[in-house]
Amino acid sequence: MQQRLRPLLVMLALLVAFGVGFVAGQHPTPAIAGTLQQGEDSDSKLARLETIWELVHQEYYEQPIDDEALVQGAINGMLETLDDRHTSYMPPGEFEMLNESFDGSYSGIGALVEAEDGKLLIVSPFDDSPAQEAGLQPGDEIIKVNDTLVSTFEDPLAAITLVRGPAGEAVALRLRRGSEVFDVTIVRATIPLISASGEMREDGIGYVRVSEFGDKTSIQLRETLTKLMAENPKGLILDLRGNPGGGLFAAIEVASEFIGDGTVMIEESGDGESETFTAQPGGLATDPELPLVVLVDAGSASASEIVAGAIQDRGRGQLLGEITYGKGTVQNWRDLGSENGGVRITIARWLTPNGSWVHEKGLIPDILIEAEPTDSEDAPDIQLESAANLLLGIPLPTATPRGSSPWKCCPQN
Repeated sequence: MQQRLRPLLVMLALLVAFGVGFVAGQHPTPAIAGTLQQGEDSDSKLARLETIWELVHQEYYEQPIDDEALVQGAINGMLETLDDRHTSYMPPGEFEMLNESFDGSYSGIGALVEAEDGKLLIVSPFDDSPAQEAGLQPGDEIIKVNDTLVSTFEDPLAAITLVRGPAGEAVALRLRRGSEVFDVTIVRATIPLISASGEMREDGIGYVRVSEFGDKTSIQLRETLTKLMAENPKGLILDLRGNPGGGLFAAIEVASEFIGDGTVMIEESGDGESETFTAQPGGLATDPELPLVVLVDAGSASASEIVAGAIQDRGRGQLLGEITYGKGTVQNWRDLGSENGGVRITIARWLTPNGSWVHEKGLIPDILIEAEPTDSEDAPDIQLESAANLLLGIPLPTATPRGSSPWKCCPQN
């Protein structure tokens, strides 16, 4: 019995006793090493849990007990008391997949998902991914994966293990979009994590797309900007739509390419201490004479909001699009060991240079333009074309200032 209880006690000890290192965003950190010291108070609380564990195994009428389910339930229940959906535990298999995604590629459909209110939701499909080609949209709910209902999982994120799989093999998904329920079959592929790219448009505007903030984003962005700046663009569009975020330091590096110096963001910890992060020197697109427009939407979150908020507050450029996601906290992934998974802990909140906290509010664009959903691949990108027109000095049909109702343009039939 004691042997069966040991994994739970070890896991809870790890969760309540480790010190948090400073690595923010979605990047895992090294495994916790050494022996964790527990005080008498921690020991007494774990003893209470041990007693309940023993009683369940001795007296519960339906045996045998699923020990792993008890462990998961205890951990999830503890973290849920924090009332912070961004603080969460990830089982070993899922945490291993997370690690793989930072190795440069993985096999799957190519979409970021999140669990909310017991649902598995698409946050955004990756660019040029099977998910994007299949027409998946932010907010789509995954109801079923092959023959397995997502509702059968205690944690909806556990269903990701079924969505992932060998490249070239198909996975069947049942989705809910509003009141519509429909099925799609998607062939998995090897998803390369190319997070920054761009091109020179025919109108002389440089277009830069940043899809996430990973280990290689700043390198890829600098390569992209080097090529674009050599062609003397009339202006730049930085597209952060559907970008769910990533690492804090990657966000600072990206912002530094557009902001010459000064504050990018301010981090505030729970003890009241604050730290100001400033732009790094040598940015390639910092010239204030080079106009800049940043595209954002409801899928622009976290690190995307750090960059967009810095550009807006510092007056470097204008935001155009929709109100952003509103994630104003900083998380740290901790690796609990190969057999124990990982835990994501909220360690601080962040503020824009002007001291605004975007959490659960989002950034309001300087020009609000909502994109109308369409199934047509040939439909014009109203937000992108509006940004280009703004840079070229072409009047928009409606230039809605911050705080006003958004302009809804041109539904496609």
